This record gives sequence, C-alpha cells and structure tokens, in this order.
Amino acid sequence: MQKQVIEIGGEAVGVVVPDEDRLKFVAVKYSVWDLDSQRFSSAEEVRAAIRRLLSNPSAATRALPPERIAAA
Repeated sequence: MQKQVIEIGGEAVGVVVPDEDRLKFVAVKYSVWDLDSQRFSSAEEVRAAIRRLLSNPSAATRALPPERIAAA
C-alpha cells in the first residue's frame, strides 16, 4: 500500500495514506470532511464512501464503512 490522491469528477478531494494494515483518508476538500481520518481497506472503498456522502450530504453516516457506523 502506498499513498494515493483520491479524485472525484477530476477534482482532488483527499489522499489515502497507509495506516497499519489499512488506508487512512485525509480530506483536502470541505465537502468530504466527514470522512477525514477514517480508515478503509482500499482506495475504491474510499471513493464509494465519497460518492454516497456527496449524493446525500445530510446522511453522512451512510458514507462510513459498516464497522464505523456502529461507532458513529
């Protein structure tokens, strides 16, 4: 695993960086701030969470991976 820029619609919205055995998302745009510091198993999982968040911003917990919803 290595760091990777995450883009949505051609715009960089954050990066993922290795964090133990997962990837930690670091938001660089306010629109995805709710996901900042969350840990994911893959960059595609991050993109899916961002798409869910952006499609319904008032339901931020829907963007979280399942193991994070219980903690939210």
